[in-house]
Amino acid sequence: MVWLMPIPALLAALWSRWLPGARWVTVLAALLGFALALVGAHNILHGRNLPTPQSWIGLDALGAVFALLTAFLGVTASLYSGPYIAHHLAHVTDPRAGLRRYYVYFNLFLASLLAVPLMQQPALAWVTVELTTLFSIFLVGFDGSKPALEAAWKYAVITIMGATVAALGFFLLLWGLQRAGGGPQTFAALVQASPLMNPLLRKVAFALILFGFGSKIGLVPIHTWLPDAHSQAPTPVCALLSGIEVSLILYVVMRLLPVFIGIHGLHLEHWLSVIGLVSVGVAAFLLLQVHDYKRLFAYSTVEHMGILMTALGLGKIAAYPVMLQVLTHALTKSLAFYAAGIVLVITGTREISAVRGLLRKRPWTAALLLAAALAIAGAPPFAVFSSEFAILRAAAAGGDYVSLVLLATFIIIAFAGILIQGNRMVFGEPSPAVASAVHGPRGLQWVAVLALLPVLVLGLWMPAPLSQLLHAAARQLTGGLAP
Repeated sequence: MVWLMPIPALLAALWSRWLPGARWVTVLAALLGFALALVGAHNILHGRNLPTPQSWIGLDALGAVFALLTAFLGVTASLYSGPYIAHHLAHVTDPRAGLRRYYVYFNLFLASLLAVPLMQQPALAWVTVELTTLFSIFLVGFDGSKPALEAAWKYAVITIMGATVAALGFFLLLWGLQRAGGGPQTFAALVQASPLMNPLLRKVAFALILFGFGSKIGLVPIHTWLPDAHSQAPTPVCALLSGIEVSLILYVVMRLLPVFIGIHGLHLEHWLSVIGLVSVGVAAFLLLQVHDYKRLFAYSTVEHMGILMTALGLGKIAAYPVMLQVLTHALTKSLAFYAAGIVLVITGTREISAVRGLLRKRPWTAALLLAAALAIAGAPPFAVFSSEFAILRAAAAGGDYVSLVLLATFIIIAFAGILIQGNRMVFGEPSPAVASAVHGPRGLQWVAVLALLPVLVLGLWMPAPLSQLLHAAARQLTGGLAP
């Protein structure tokens, strides 16, 4: 049944194109996708319906974590889309046409996101990743404004070039698989055949895939498109882009890591750590300089992708913290963009300098924004604190004190940058934009509260089934990490 996960969103896209009621059909489709993801995760925890090495489509523990996250964020983003897009299109000439266009691309984007963790075949995984890029390009440029179209164009050029480079790496691996004796072109078959592949071929494939997909993840220095695209897109799309799309691309890289283990002279873990630390460091200092609060949270995505890469470089000892960080970042980043979207709706500006004194005029919005800033910065008791602390503890336990010191330093700088910017917006005398702020749709606040709940709860308590799934995914991931 797991292969059905993207189908409700696909049907909702068709419905949205020709029939009325796209808003609630989209919510229903997202809920059905989430229910199917829950069924898939439940089956995995009970050892049922696991994919075989010959399976092209299926769901295992590692994929189930990403499928659940994608489906849950799909639910919150679809709920947020209703009031947000209706308000956004209230003053355009033909709002119905805009709504149809938005919901068609939103549902196609969500369907392609849900398809990625189902793919057990590298070529299919590459195709579904590119479908997420294709549909999200139209959503980034949805406004039709010059900045939005420029961001969409930049996003398209850089990420499609990256995808082309990554495709060459995929081709080399599949060619190497045939040279090594053939077999089903699945991730499992690649891992089994990797010791028989030419080491030089695997090194070149690793470089191509890391560079190509690294550009799509937003790793430094190929990150420049990400703040533009993730700040120009409609807010619910930003939540999906920053919250889960970049993580799904990293997921495909994770599935390939076992292929590159044990190659003489490659030093896989060193490459992962260096690239990760550079990304965290650059993002941390950029967070101190940013002037747009949606770009603030977008740069935070670059930081968190760097943290994940650094953690992957720590080896098997960091497998569970990696999975925990994937979970907490996705949930928290969606909350951050939902809070930012409310501020944008009521003030009409994205400039940090134009938003002051929210607490005095809009206390509920201020509380949500401050909670989101604290959570994504990594303050206790929110969930990101627990995952970042687990990564730092793994670095200490593994004796990688260079990574420990650098990562802790950059996290502290990023923490300061986010909190400084957040405090400027929340406290002080109300600025003109805040003093004249309108009352936005109340539904936006309720969705933000819904997104806040797991961010707070998971910082204090981890449900046993979710913990079991994360540990199962971590055990699967350890096959792709150095000792």
